[in-house]
Amino acid sequence: MAPAARLAKLLSHIEGCHTADLARDYLPLRADGAVFGYVRPAFAARLAQIEPAITWTGGDVTLPPLLLPRLNQLAAAAGCRLRHEDFDVRATPEGPVLAILDRGALPDFGVIGVGAHLNGLVETPAGPHLWVARRAADKKLDPGKLDHLVAGGVPAGLTPFETLLKEAEEEAALPPEATRNARPAARFAYNMARPEGLRRDIIHVYDLRLPASFTPQPADGEVESFLLLPLQEVLDILATTDEFKFNVALVLVDLLIRFGVITGSDAATLREALDRAP
Repeated sequence: MAPAARLAKLLSHIEGCHTADLARDYLPLRADGAVFGYVRPAFAARLAQIEPAITWTGGDVTLPPLLLPRLNQLAAAAGCRLRHEDFDVRATPEGPVLAILDRGALPDFGVIGVGAHLNGLVETPAGPHLWVARRAADKKLDPGKLDHLVAGGVPAGLTPFETLLKEAEEEAALPPEATRNARPAARFAYNMARPEGLRRDIIHVYDLRLPASFTPQPADGEVESFLLLPLQEVLDILATTDEFKFNVALVLVDLLIRFGVITGSDAATLREALDRAP
């Protein structure tokens, strides 16, 4: 593959995560003076129809603070596809928890969703390899796509690292005593328009060196199988296909730069794109 075409494909993965224009296509969703979400005008109208206490003036949609504890009821009444897993609602990534909201309703309300991803690395005589998961064919989102060894959304009340420990054991039979050796490596944020709605995601990335003797096992049905791939092959897949889940591509481009698989001006161009603020 020509270098220019490879770079263009890698950039397309990154740019594909920055497709939402909040100022143009969405309305700020406020409560108690804080913007905690962004909604489409049609969804704002639906909310206002369900709950007359919701006001829509000057381009902002405002919920009375008393409605915050009832967000899940509001989401159910609005027809959101609920997944029965609550996430914390914050106006800013480090801000206080304002409410909880079902994970399935996050895209409808444009609420920040936080995730944790693990690069599971194995040193071999041929260089570093990466454990890659293939998502189960019956997953609601991105079935059959390639994914990280461990990746999951951060549910209400947990930190990203606590989520990593939980997901590692559930998804790959990786015991907590091993996962505790994972180290923070990167953090990404993006605003993306997806079929399920607006994704305002923050991904916390961790690296974990694993022994060659470890083989992950699908433990909870969310993963179909695992592959151990050399980093060059990971790059080849990224540069020629859309096999990896959309946000996994962000993390992998960063990994390939950090490990010297992508170098020179390509690395500088991709790093600038990765560092783009949402």
